Amino acid sequence: MKYHESFVRVRYAETDAMGLVYNTNFLIWFEVGRTEYLRAEGFPYSRLEENEGLYLPVLDCACRFVQPAHYDDPITIRTVVREATRIKLGFGYRAFHTEGGQLLAEGHTNHVFTDRGGKPRRLSASSPLWRCLRELTEADGA
Repeated sequence: MKYHESFVRVRYAETDAMGLVYNTNFLIWFEVGRTEYLRAEGFPYSRLEENEGLYLPVLDCACRFVQPAHYDDPITIRTVVREATRIKLGFGYRAFHTEGGQLLAEGHTNHVFTDRGGKPRRLSASSPLWRCLRELTEADGA
């Protein structure tokens, strides 16, 4: 399965009174993973929005917390494409402590392709994005 790794370091503002990463920050880091994955495949969000009028709002998301992260910890976000259709796109994420390798959290997000006004859009069969997503999911046997 093809994955992309992104890296963040826990900032002080991302921690709570106990010195632990506040839970919603993992969803923000998942967004970092997702946008960097698409950028690495040649489809930065800016290109999708400006050139193709395509948006990817979140339909649903989930996160399971395994171990806490702390201020200044280096974090690796591993992102994969779990599912791709011409209307929807799903990503999976795993957050690890970069140095120790411990799994900190895992989750997913599911998205729908829309236009700027929020109306659902189907990718054309000839769309470069669709061809790329098919390759990514077929490589996984999906």
